[in-house]
Amino acid sequence: MIRKQLTSFIRRTIVDVLEKMPADIPADIHLETPPRKDYGDFSTNTAMVLASQLKKPPREVAGELLAKMQGSPPGFIERIEIAGPGFINFFLNPDWLHECVRAILNGNGSYGRCNIGEGRRVLIEFVSANPNGPIHIGHGRGGVIGDVLANLLEAIGYEVDREFYINDAATSGQMQKFGRSLEARYFQLQGIEKEIPEDGYHGDYVTDLAREILDAEGARYNDMSNEDRLRTFTNLAQEKMIEHQRETLERFGITFDNWFSEQTLVEAGRVEQAIEALKARGHTYEEDGALWLRSTEFGDDKDRVLVRNNGVPTYLASDVAYHTNKFERGYDLLIDIWGPDHHGYMIRTTAAAQAVGYAPERLHIFVHQIVRLLSEGELVRASKRAGDLVTLDEILDAVGKDVARFFYLMRSHDSHLDFDLDLARKESQENPVYYVQYAHARICSILRDAEDTASERSLAAADLSLLNHETEVSLMRKLADLPEEVKLAAAEYAPHRLTRYAQELASSFHCFYTECRVLSDDDALTLARLALLRATQIVLQVTLGLLGVDSPERM
Repeated sequence: MIRKQLTSFIRRTIVDVLEKMPADIPADIHLETPPRKDYGDFSTNTAMVLASQLKKPPREVAGELLAKMQGSPPGFIERIEIAGPGFINFFLNPDWLHECVRAILNGNGSYGRCNIGEGRRVLIEFVSANPNGPIHIGHGRGGVIGDVLANLLEAIGYEVDREFYINDAATSGQMQKFGRSLEARYFQLQGIEKEIPEDGYHGDYVTDLAREILDAEGARYNDMSNEDRLRTFTNLAQEKMIEHQRETLERFGITFDNWFSEQTLVEAGRVEQAIEALKARGHTYEEDGALWLRSTEFGDDKDRVLVRNNGVPTYLASDVAYHTNKFERGYDLLIDIWGPDHHGYMIRTTAAAQAVGYAPERLHIFVHQIVRLLSEGELVRASKRAGDLVTLDEILDAVGKDVARFFYLMRSHDSHLDFDLDLARKESQENPVYYVQYAHARICSILRDAEDTASERSLAAADLSLLNHETEVSLMRKLADLPEEVKLAAAEYAPHRLTRYAQELASSFHCFYTECRVLSDDDALTLARLALLRATQIVLQVTLGLLGVDSPERM
């Protein structure tokens, strides 16, 4: 609320100052929290933005804005200063922090939420692992990024659906190899010699699936024709693998609204329809017996094949059909979160969507970088069970859902991530997840000890003007940051901001708790500090909830 009021004040000032000047009013007023408290509560670079238009030094522009601002400042502003090359710093009355604390206490858990999205519909497609292997460590990173981004967009007023795209087209050569591998293991478990294809799937998980089938169905598939048995085992392999993938993701705290099958697009003729739509719009041509998309017309570095010279559509053709289907379902915005092996597909997919007729700003694709698992400083190699990868189940077995989700989000999606297994296992304040959760549990313990005097009604009536200690003010400032952190994390598709914020908030609490005695003989001060702790507990709970991490009351 205070940020919105301050932004409005700055905008009104700019309108007045620029009334007779040849400059445009900035579309956005950038406000930031300064790194040092002696720079104020908020700072803006608006004068520097305007200086280039006005052809004046930034400090001169800042001086003109400051003169206007000081004429009639809102009551919540204590003073305004110019700093550095032209920053305008705002120092606010302490009352605004008290109002933030009261808003948290009275918000019924809604603090940090807003309605920027106004109910617009968003579809986030993520994970979308091929149904020929378990969910691995890389899928886990994309999974938690997508899930938390969905939480964030919902928190700012969007209606969000989560979707898993199943690459299950019957023509998939990979799925047929998987089916042959499963068939071979099925026979081997019966003592019947059968070779796995040289380029097939050799992980122990294939044997586990074969054992499930043998235990449930016996040898009923032995006498089938080779063709029927291959078709059957390909279908069984897919069904069993998707079932296991779903179980792993639910264990990780991720539930999808839709599991969308590529095969349904094929069966409904949607791939051919998408190709015909591109032809009708004049965006295709034939060359060397293949059908090509003129994707260079939409920013791609070269044109792409839609239909091979053998008549088989490429993956891009299915992707065009899938994204067309998404738009036709009425979504205002599509977000795709892909693994590092899909980096080359971003531009061509966006180009194809434009060729079909959809505005590029309605489709946002981003790729997360690789994850490496480290133990004792060494890279953990692939497990025998998965064949050539580390599975998400192995991570969850080692550290659990909360630690895994938090660690995955401690770096931006476009940065490589080293998952330190030794640090993740520690139950000490070195472990950032433990550090944050312990702060929440410690506050809950204090509030339990004071439950006779700390009713919700009494906390709401506390005299917050008594909170003058440096660490109290610092903690209140950090609480006030949550709404903006949520908005920025959602707008920038940057859920990692929340793990950083959670650690900073926990640190502010620990500093306060070290310096200030909460329960004392001064009843009024005790009540004020309990109110501050209750607000901190609420904000920690909200933040961890957005991350999909539990908020333990005891540790």
